[in-house]
Amino acid sequence: MLARVTADPFMAPSALPFAFPDFDAIREEHFAPAFTAGMAEQRAEVDAITSRREAPTFENTIVALERSGRRLSRVSSVFFTLVGSCSTPGIRAVEAEVAPQLAAHSDAIMLDPALFARIDELHEKRADLDLDPESLRLLERRHRDAVRAGALLGPADQERLRELNAELSALSTAFGAKLQAEANDAAVHVENTALLDGLAPDAVSAAAQAAQARGLPGHLITLVLPTAQPALAALTNRELRERLHTASVTRGARGNEHDTRETVLRMVALRAERARLLGHPHHASWVVEIGTAGTVDAVDAMLGKLAPVAAANARAEADELAEAAGHPIEPWDRALHAERLRRERFTLDADMLRPYLELERVLHDGVFFAAERLYGLYFNERDDLTCYHPDARVFDVFREDEHIGLFVADFYARDSKRGGAWMNSFVTQSHLLGTRPVVLNTLNIPRPADGEPTLLSIDSVRTIFHEFGHALHGLLSEVRYPTFAGTGVPRDFVEFPSQVNEMWLEHPEVLKNYARHHVTGQHLPAELVERLAASRRFGEGFATTEYLAASLLDQAWHRITTDDTVTDVEQFEADAIATAGVAVPTAPPRYRTTYFNHAFASNYSANYYSYIWSEVLDADTVEWFTKNGGLTRANGETFRRELLSRGGSVDPMEAYRAFRGRDPEIGPLLTRRGLTG
Repeated sequence: MLARVTADPFMAPSALPFAFPDFDAIREEHFAPAFTAGMAEQRAEVDAITSRREAPTFENTIVALERSGRRLSRVSSVFFTLVGSCSTPGIRAVEAEVAPQLAAHSDAIMLDPALFARIDELHEKRADLDLDPESLRLLERRHRDAVRAGALLGPADQERLRELNAELSALSTAFGAKLQAEANDAAVHVENTALLDGLAPDAVSAAAQAAQARGLPGHLITLVLPTAQPALAALTNRELRERLHTASVTRGARGNEHDTRETVLRMVALRAERARLLGHPHHASWVVEIGTAGTVDAVDAMLGKLAPVAAANARAEADELAEAAGHPIEPWDRALHAERLRRERFTLDADMLRPYLELERVLHDGVFFAAERLYGLYFNERDDLTCYHPDARVFDVFREDEHIGLFVADFYARDSKRGGAWMNSFVTQSHLLGTRPVVLNTLNIPRPADGEPTLLSIDSVRTIFHEFGHALHGLLSEVRYPTFAGTGVPRDFVEFPSQVNEMWLEHPEVLKNYARHHVTGQHLPAELVERLAASRRFGEGFATTEYLAASLLDQAWHRITTDDTVTDVEQFEADAIATAGVAVPTAPPRYRTTYFNHAFASNYSANYYSYIWSEVLDADTVEWFTKNGGLTRANGETFRRELLSRGGSVDPMEAYRAFRGRDPEIGPLLTRRGLTG
């Protein structure tokens, strides 16, 4: 247990702009007591609701519930940002302590019989309450969430449910901690510089910087979260490529203290038991029920349509690479020989693009530029706000003449940060609470040596545009209730705006504005732009198959029922992938089970299908933008008004129909991914 202190920087709303956290005052030792105080305060606020003598009304019950827990929300938003972005042993100790407490606190509110009785009474007479559409949706959402949380269960089942939730919370925390430690431990140390042949100079420099940061000689190739490691496309030494690939795919399954297999098996068993208690055959059914997909049958129909064609394309690509290489292709060979074939076929390789993709130009002249043209947004960096790490930069965000919020960008990888890229918020927008958004984008770009530019791969540029699409969802939110703010939408809809924002990275006007040589300032040559466009679908069989393999693996783990017994993680994984028809050796799952952060340490369990489900809407929307003139203020305003600003305050598919004038069509997605054959 950490030492308790009396000072609490979360006790009063921040005096900083938009309630930006006071990181000058916040210390690790503040969190545990602040969580305790925040939970007690919200519990008292809920008790005040349930102890009212007057009959329940929307204002004294639902709105009062929306207003509750603000202190706890402030603590949580800061703390869990640090867990992901700036973790320390002290932060991890607090997380292990408070995670089950937070689960119990949530259950105490969701399963409070007096509170549910008030919500249920209002829900029963909702037709007579004369509520506006957003308020009615909030009432229905609160009732639905309480029922899904077990409000209708008997006392014994509710008690078991509390136990399950507490243990699952602790296990999820443990999985995340083990995975971060394992990723650091599994990084590939290279003392012989000659083995790095093929890597671009800035990549070699970044590997030297990573080794130096850990006090190691030579170079260190750190691991990104997915299976495919970027260096595999460049390293010419086959033995080193195999070492790097093996380090990636064995994470969490090496029998050390970071092994995640037992954690996974326990989690899926507990999730299955919880689903049964809540009236579902398995966890996937319980999860998908509240998505836009609605049923696992709908998910199966989508994935089942795509998998056979994707796998066939991936196998054909592997055969083509083997013929070009003159030998069978192993998983650690695929990226290198694909890059060589791309270079031969399109006279294009990643190293030709990197000098034109410098981080600051990508951010200011690409990402921010497109946001200005579409939505009238302007960004000014400020240096007067202390953030949680020196890498994290803060920008004022203006829309026309209105100061609408703050944007935080934390781009560089470090040992204290988990892998991947994501968006989250310190503050969400709400007219009810009078709050404006403070949103963050976090990436893991290797840091170059001091004084050298940060040159990006085209994939990293795409990630920046993608995550900024989530940021736009938060920044342009215009809802009354905080429950619905920004990305408060179904999980299989949340990726839609971010995927749409990716379209602008190759838009001619945007690309011309940011893709300039970092030394000469010259534009990316027109012939390279043409080659980039021509190569867009190259390797799409692999990309789609590795994604689908992870999605189908996620579904398989979460279709386990209480009647099933699984003891061997690797065998279950192999069987699931084979059964789904995506067992392509050169296209292993984007995430294997033991490092599948989305499924076991995040809120994407049984939801990883969301990316391609949302991509149907994305591809259809890209077609709309293209047919309507592309990068225009009028198009941006329509997309903002009908979709980005609405958050979860309306049914997302109704919002989509209002925007598009019809249901989404799958044709544009199939064409984009080359799956029409």
